[in-house]
Amino acid sequence: MLEEVERWLIERSWSVADRPLHRILAAKRASGQSVSVVLPALDEEATVGGIVSVIRHDLVLQVPLVDEVVVIDSGSTDRTAEAAAAAGARVVHRDAILPRIPAVPGKGEVLWRSLLVTHGDIVCFVDADLRDFSSDFVTGIVGPLLTDPGIQLVKAMYDRPMTLADGSTTGAGAGQGGRVTELMARPLLNMHWPQLAGFVQPLGGEYAARRGLLEQLPFPVGYGVELGMLVDALHLVGLDALAQVDVGVRKHRHQDGQALGRMAAAIYRTAQLRLARAHLLRPSLTQFERAGDAFEPRTYSVDTEERPPMRDIAEYTARQVA
Repeated sequence: MLEEVERWLIERSWSVADRPLHRILAAKRASGQSVSVVLPALDEEATVGGIVSVIRHDLVLQVPLVDEVVVIDSGSTDRTAEAAAAAGARVVHRDAILPRIPAVPGKGEVLWRSLLVTHGDIVCFVDADLRDFSSDFVTGIVGPLLTDPGIQLVKAMYDRPMTLADGSTTGAGAGQGGRVTELMARPLLNMHWPQLAGFVQPLGGEYAARRGLLEQLPFPVGYGVELGMLVDALHLVGLDALAQVDVGVRKHRHQDGQALGRMAAAIYRTAQLRLARAHLLRPSLTQFERAGDAFEPRTYSVDTEERPPMRDIAEYTARQVA
């Protein structure tokens, strides 16, 4: 590990307990900064309402830390939107944001569009499939941004217990990232961007950043958004402007191996573009499923589109002026 990263781990890796809530609130009052929490959601009826309820109870009603909670519905076919609204979130459908640019499927697409319908100086992203959610996820990653003007982006780090078939969890995975992190993202970062080797959960969906940084970043439309954002932020603001906070344990729905394969392909593509800015020769991934006595191929497109920095979008610029 680079000496620079060893130093960074000491100076820019914290625990949620390092910044008590009263200190964060005092910093927010003194700075006048506002905080938006965004949940990208696709068919998360079972969990999204609980997450929104915890954030609103702990950080809106009990203490005035969060100024708005916005759920961006990415085309759910269940009652995700209804559950989020009933819990107190403002729900916006992805397709209603910037309609002149047709939306494409993907998490990054939703995060990019969220900048147009939120107003916080600090934007905090939280995945909508978390179970046993704690508001520490929000206070942990927002705290450094409110208390240290030199910090631009903060990632959550946590243990990820594996969920077994019966719904119970195992301690396997303590201190580790997910399967795509360990098999794809971490090797890529260590080899090509070793300054980022200290991030425990580089692909984690819980992170917060200053709006001024987010509006300068391109957004890969799919699963590559987290890796792309981390790499681009490193080049734009430097390692010392990035940080991570230990928020405990993250429990969520695990995906099957083929879904993870598609995720890994998108992440590799995001890294490849940043390494060479070249074109993929074949932006697709073929996987196999058993069909009777044979294996049947299934080919999926690897998302190759990226959204430009939001500051280049006329509607966003007009909103800022207004």
